[in-house]
Amino acid sequence: MKLSWIPVRSYKGYLEADKIENLRLYKYAAVDKSPISKYILKPYWDFAIKLFPKWIAPNLITLIGLFFMIFNVILICIYNPLLDTEGPQWINFSFAAGLWLYSTFDNVDGRQARRTGTSSPLGELFDHGCDAVNCTYVALLQCAALGLGHTPSSAVLLFITIVGFYLSTAEEYYTGVLYLGYLNGPTEGILLSCIAFIWSGVYGSASWHVPLSEISWLSQFTSFLLPSDTDFADIFVIGMVFFFLVTLLPVCTWSIYQACQEKSLNTTQVFTKVFSPIAFTGTFIGYWISSPSSTIYSQQHFILFSIFISFLFGEMASDIILAHLTKSKFPSFKNIYCPLIVFCFFTLLSDLFEK
Repeated sequence: MKLSWIPVRSYKGYLEADKIENLRLYKYAAVDKSPISKYILKPYWDFAIKLFPKWIAPNLITLIGLFFMIFNVILICIYNPLLDTEGPQWINFSFAAGLWLYSTFDNVDGRQARRTGTSSPLGELFDHGCDAVNCTYVALLQCAALGLGHTPSSAVLLFITIVGFYLSTAEEYYTGVLYLGYLNGPTEGILLSCIAFIWSGVYGSASWHVPLSEISWLSQFTSFLLPSDTDFADIFVIGMVFFFLVTLLPVCTWSIYQACQEKSLNTTQVFTKVFSPIAFTGTFIGYWISSPSSTIYSQQHFILFSIFISFLFGEMASDIILAHLTKSKFPSFKNIYCPLIVFCFFTLLSDLFEK
């Protein structure tokens, strides 16, 4: 029997002769403006690459790095499935080590490819796909370390993380360059997360839930800006949202706009293509997770929900990179919307029957 799945048909366009030729001609380009990367981490990565034998494939290095994160997600499922403050403190040190090792391996794999002469467009596709999936794992580790629980705060961290990576990938599609600003997630964001994990390992996740109002010198500055019950975990989430809105969103938007001007593209159409998937997926996910009949919060299914979202988001990012590598049209993500629509439909039915 012949199978003709929609996802298979949607990828056939990338196998056309002209797309394959574009794949062969592709040249990777990246810019990292972070002073920390340039003056501190670059020498560290140059040292770390010497620890890897040349026979290890770059993609294997990427995959091993991802396994460090998968291992820590498994630790969460075993020791802190509620994502609350009751988990053992030692797992937070594992979070910090796992994220740092992932970051190291993620930066070393490209050096290994250049060192062994095995750089390829498919290597970038694999690397970005792993990065996309890892975004969800980072958010889960943050939720566990901060003791956020199965709450909207955890959902905000998850959504901000994946949308930030999505926009950076879309920016690379239109500009042809992976641009990392003076403050960026893969550098400063990871360092901040590792510091937060170490803090939780030393002082416990409960230390993030001390209200600011209980600290006299802080309450003088925050009492008129924030609710009285605001704690340090809330500040972390607010800070991540602020970081996204101030450092990433404007830069990506401006870079895409400049690319449109240089390439004589219709700016309105381009921004519609880039931002409509965020609106659609955000609406579907928001309804699914916040519906009165949803069990994601009430029955503690946020970890499973996040892993499901990681696969969908990983496909979105991979679609964009594949289109970038083959100089194809910006993807429409129909395959992504279908499962979200199905889940929202059943959630809607549950809402109607409950009424």
